[in-house]
Amino acid sequence: MHQNYNQPLELTGFTGWIDSALKSALPEFWVIFIELVLVAVALLAAYAVIAMILIYVERKITAFFQARIGPNRVGKYGIFQSVADVVKILIKEIIHINRVDKFLFYTAPFFMIVASMMTFGAIPYGKGLHAVDFNIGVFYVIAVSSLGIIGVLLAGWSSNNKYSMIGAMRSGAQFVSYELSAGFALMTMVILSGTMQLSEMIETQTYCWNIFNGHISSLVAFVIYLISGHAETNRGPFDLPEAESELTAGYHTEYSGLQFGFFYLAEYLNMFIIACIAATVFLGGWLPLQIAGWDGFNQVMWYIPSYIWFFGKVGVLIFLSLWVRWSFPRLRIDQLLNLEWKYLLPINLVNLLIMVFLVLSGLTLTEIFNIR
Repeated sequence: MHQNYNQPLELTGFTGWIDSALKSALPEFWVIFIELVLVAVALLAAYAVIAMILIYVERKITAFFQARIGPNRVGKYGIFQSVADVVKILIKEIIHINRVDKFLFYTAPFFMIVASMMTFGAIPYGKGLHAVDFNIGVFYVIAVSSLGIIGVLLAGWSSNNKYSMIGAMRSGAQFVSYELSAGFALMTMVILSGTMQLSEMIETQTYCWNIFNGHISSLVAFVIYLISGHAETNRGPFDLPEAESELTAGYHTEYSGLQFGFFYLAEYLNMFIIACIAATVFLGGWLPLQIAGWDGFNQVMWYIPSYIWFFGKVGVLIFLSLWVRWSFPRLRIDQLLNLEWKYLLPINLVNLLIMVFLVLSGLTLTEIFNIR
């Protein structure tokens, strides 16, 4: 197992040192309180930084696909463009709209942020780097990430705007539809791993990632989850809720300033969360590439910190998402729903039964080669 290998650059030693220092100087109550505050501050800082990095990366990759340069004015290679945009959006005036349901209108953006933040805290970013390790982690992630749609529906309904309402209704239909396929794809991996706890699910992939362990069934679940996650985040070609050519800006047409910024940040963070869950469940999470019996090779792999492995896998999945977004035209609403209800969902249900058969028959790769 990976505990036997030298891991010089892991952060577990640093976090353990902070915990020991606090416990030696303060009562238990204050230790817990300070650690909770530190974790909350770290998550909020990571939330903002990751969103700005993703915005910059997408603009650069988009420019590459379209034979443009992209951001190149603010800082070298335009690396501070996202910071400038955030500052600009913070000082923009929030325009107050007449005849809106004010309470729901101003509450909606916070639902988006809170839903993504609650999911954010349950993801293991490296060895020992997770805020909460639930024993029903997969179920928690599915449940909490579903709260974001409430913010979208509230925004559309409370805006007193037909464009916003149509965008919200589209988003609701799209999210509810594709959440089924995403949930079934994750349940397929739960059957394979035998646990819902994300940390344990990672441990079961020490020598064989789930995407390979379940043969073609795992690969099908992986592809379906990526498609469903892409649709849930309203990214092209599934960006019908905010189709500019039809609905101006969809459900956030009437929002401006910081409120619009919340919706904008939440979209990028949701894309990041989908990639994080896919990397954790299918690609071994923060575990490096390891081969049973190759101790020298495994030791070299462990010299690369676990958080680098994790963010590397997530980066590849995000690049794949951006590639899809800028390669395919937007679907019609009927095509979008047909793809889910006529194709993805039936395939998913059959795939789930196939995985049950593989696990009960002992035909997974870890069972066949006894490498668990």
